Amino acid sequence: MRSASHILNLMLLRRGSSRLCSCSTPKPSSSPSSQSNSSPRTQVEQQRRRREREEAILSSRHSVSGKEAKVLLFFADTSLPFPSSYSPEYVEHSWYQWWEKEGFFTPEQHERLPQAVDKTFSLCIPPPNVTGTLHLGHALTVAIEDALVRWRRMQGYRVLWVPGCDHAGIATQTVVERRLLREERKRRQDLTREEFLLEMWKWKNQKGDEIYHQLRRLGASLDWSRACFTMDPGFTKAVAEAFVRLCDSGQIYRSEALVNWSCALESSISDIEVDSKELSGQTMLSVPGYENKVEFGTMFTFAYPIEDHDGKLEVSTTRPETMLGDVAVVVHPDDPRYQALHGKQCRHPFTNRLLPIITDSVVDMELGTGAVKVTPAHDHTDFLLSKRHSLPCLTVIAGDGTMTPPCGQWLEGVKRFDARQRIVDALVEKKLFRGKKDHAMTLSICSRSGDIIEPLLKKQWFIRCNEMAKKAIQAVEDGRLEIIPHFYTKAWTNWLSSISDWCISRQLWWGHQIPAYQVKLPNSTDKQEEQWVWGRSENEARQRAAVKYGVKPEAITLTQDPDVLDTWFSSGLFPFAMLGWPEQTADLQRFYPSSLLETGSDLIFFWVARMVMLGTELTKQLPFKQVVLHSLVRDKHGRKMSKSLGNVIDPLDVIHGVSLEVVEAWNLNPRERLVAMEAQRKDFPKGIPQCGTDALRFALCSHKIQGEDISLSISRVLNCRYFCNKMWQTLRFTLGVMSENTTPVGTLEETVPLSGMDRWICSRLYSTVLQCELAFEAYELHTVTSALYSFWVHSLCDVYMEHVKPVLVQQDEGAAFQTEREHSGRAKHVASSVLYHCVSVSLALLSPFMPFITEELWQRLQPFRPGAAAQTSLCLEPYPCSSQLTHWHFPEEERNFLLVQEVIRVARSLRAQCGMTKEKPSMWAVCSPSQAQVFHNFRSALCTLSRISALNIYYPHKADSLLSDHCTPPPKGSLIGVVDHMCQLHLHVQSGTNIDKQILQLFQRREKLVPKLEDILCRVRSPDYLTKVPVHVRQQMDIKMSSLQQELKIIEDQLKMLQEIQDE
Repeated sequence: MRSASHILNLMLLRRGSSRLCSCSTPKPSSSPSSQSNSSPRTQVEQQRRRREREEAILSSRHSVSGKEAKVLLFFADTSLPFPSSYSPEYVEHSWYQWWEKEGFFTPEQHERLPQAVDKTFSLCIPPPNVTGTLHLGHALTVAIEDALVRWRRMQGYRVLWVPGCDHAGIATQTVVERRLLREERKRRQDLTREEFLLEMWKWKNQKGDEIYHQLRRLGASLDWSRACFTMDPGFTKAVAEAFVRLCDSGQIYRSEALVNWSCALESSISDIEVDSKELSGQTMLSVPGYENKVEFGTMFTFAYPIEDHDGKLEVSTTRPETMLGDVAVVVHPDDPRYQALHGKQCRHPFTNRLLPIITDSVVDMELGTGAVKVTPAHDHTDFLLSKRHSLPCLTVIAGDGTMTPPCGQWLEGVKRFDARQRIVDALVEKKLFRGKKDHAMTLSICSRSGDIIEPLLKKQWFIRCNEMAKKAIQAVEDGRLEIIPHFYTKAWTNWLSSISDWCISRQLWWGHQIPAYQVKLPNSTDKQEEQWVWGRSENEARQRAAVKYGVKPEAITLTQDPDVLDTWFSSGLFPFAMLGWPEQTADLQRFYPSSLLETGSDLIFFWVARMVMLGTELTKQLPFKQVVLHSLVRDKHGRKMSKSLGNVIDPLDVIHGVSLEVVEAWNLNPRERLVAMEAQRKDFPKGIPQCGTDALRFALCSHKIQGEDISLSISRVLNCRYFCNKMWQTLRFTLGVMSENTTPVGTLEETVPLSGMDRWICSRLYSTVLQCELAFEAYELHTVTSALYSFWVHSLCDVYMEHVKPVLVQQDEGAAFQTEREHSGRAKHVASSVLYHCVSVSLALLSPFMPFITEELWQRLQPFRPGAAAQTSLCLEPYPCSSQLTHWHFPEEERNFLLVQEVIRVARSLRAQCGMTKEKPSMWAVCSPSQAQVFHNFRSALCTLSRISALNIYYPHKADSLLSDHCTPPPKGSLIGVVDHMCQLHLHVQSGTNIDKQILQLFQRREKLVPKLEDILCRVRSPDYLTKVPVHVRQQMDIKMSSLQQELKIIEDQLKMLQEIQDE
């Protein structure tokens, strides 16, 4: 057993030192007003409590010098008096810093565990973007993964959980550009690339530290010595290695093709970063860069004059602004309307170019006029047509979304959607416009910027995905890779089966600059075709170019591609790059492949599929064995969390509490800011109360994560904070019992429960441990949390502790244990031991979900621990397993107590009907002999928990029972409560009771029961009931129907009796 001084020297500070082990991590800013409104205590009260704690440490019996005293202020002392109420601020200040300082989260501590097994559990945290701070979606990921990590660590696995951050090219650059424009009135183009990257690194260092602080505050047991950022030198080396290897193998190639282009970002994006918006007809939408909304969902029709022909050819389009880039008109070869026009030409009204009229069966004759303008440089279908018919490609929209010089001076530099109206007006003037009408269509929108996607023809780097995708599909089909929940397997197969090549070029400055170099040889001209090489460094690329083109290295001019790689390319390397790949490090050999990849279901294609493809290609192994996908966190209205909606919640605001915040610090435009502020006022009119980390984690894990999206409400988190207080008060009671014990607590193995209640609670604990084991293995954390909450609150507190309180604290002995044996010291000692182990084991079971409060309470309990010394921390204790508790398994007691609990419920209902609050009446139970035996075994619990003085047991068939306490029948005129079809409770109506209230309650009870009986009768009388409903279900229905009919008859009899009493 450890002394108080040993504990004192182990624990870190409660308050100010919470930053010591992470001195680079800034404190979250909060205004004095927010602090005062968000916490149950005012700042003055908090400071007073803190001073008292510090003074208590200094004035304690530990003899320390002045210098040592200053150090001790940074440590917690669990030998101090136990506070009367739970405060998350008090509990959560310092444990994490102590855990981290002691190295509990590193795999190296595995060798020191007595329960160590030769198994490894490794995974990486989905690296958060350094765009800002974490939100509740990240908190869900942390809560789930940390629960799994702590569970495996306690089981004795060698555990590695790697933290990291992602540079998030597009998202982070956009945020920083917006900040520069708002604060310094500068655009990116006003700075050199080097100057802009300095700004980016400043942002990264600030936000990265904030994110790591948040992760620590969430209790994430990450190995910080292995923290990884996707633009660290080692990771950058891995990215270059991957690019070079894939180029060498032909997986990466450069080509000119249509890409998804965001004019707002001035960059290409991948297919899965494009959202589709369905429009039923004319719709006005906001578009970045436009003051007024833009019209979509409209089909425009105009006519092209036919060369050497009097007629005109009408074409329909949803994008008239691209008609300056038309190179042909295509019709269906079988369309009778245009048979005479095959091979003819149209004259462009603005450029005077001749456009051939071609035929292709791809045309839908029923859509529009059946004649389609062909714009290969701005439409994917048209681009394929141009390849088949050898048509030129003419780009008329630039990367910034303005019209290009070939459009003419009247349109050059005009924004594309402004140009649309100018072109329509010009067509009207030339009498070529034929009108417009509503048209259902699908609009492609950039998920990053909200901009309308513009297909543009660009030379980019692509990855061939077809063969890699086939391997990823095969891995799942073979069972080598398991996706949980399994219903995602179909989506996995469908998406990968239709995957296109992946454009990995991004026109950004923030990210990994592509390690490819354009080669300029001596005497080469600008008209020559591009020549490219690649290399891990410029020097390697130069040597490759010299060999490839047969010239001296010094004669070559290399220009590195200014573009950067898609962020998802580097993120796809995370499972092995974080371990030192391409070097064959000890970590890579021991921890790769990872045991598990746990992440949000929205990343299955963005990230998971790419990790599987790149990992298999580059390491010849799957990067992990299982993929566990959790649901998305939405607000209480079911909306996706978005800053522009004002419903994004910082986990620290839930942990610490916060007043209604103004969102001035967010990078939002004025309109979005107003919407966000209004939403916050509506959802959190009084701010967010302080809930604490443990409550937040437990609330998040209590949702079914493998199914529908999670709509999280703060009230649910607050309920979990109340649960923390319940745990706190349980410990207060337990410590009081332990301190009064003269006999030490027995060990778990030697503790044999005596009474029926002892056996029941012990068996409930065994069943709870078994349920946790099975649910953890299936990653059903909501089942684990539900089982633990139910055991602690409903079994341990509401039932067992209420039952044993009278005898353990010597209260009201008459209502406690009735027999001399139960009053014996041995029975009290056994009950104390049972209570101790129920609490201790439960704390260990809860530790993966609620690490702070369980550590605090467990440390408080250690002075009373029987047997061998424990581990230093609860997080290193063995996780309870059912095999250690088989001697506590009493299934018959668990089954029987279900009946006892129903009797208690009915007894309390009868007392309430009579308005009894303090009185403890006698009751009669009319039951079967077998039920009588159960009531006899649990009689003391029935009396204590029902708050009755005595339970008289009566069964009509005395000869059928071996019991000797058969009593007389209950008095006539008693109130009756139905327990089941074989058992009734009788309470004699005393004079002075409120008859009107009893009648009202009986009427209300009848109103609830009648619809239930009608529902059962409806089902029983259905024609196919006997043929389709299983026998055991019909038997249960018959019992329910019989009980309801019996209870309704009793209610009618009682109403009649009470009305007769009223009339007297």
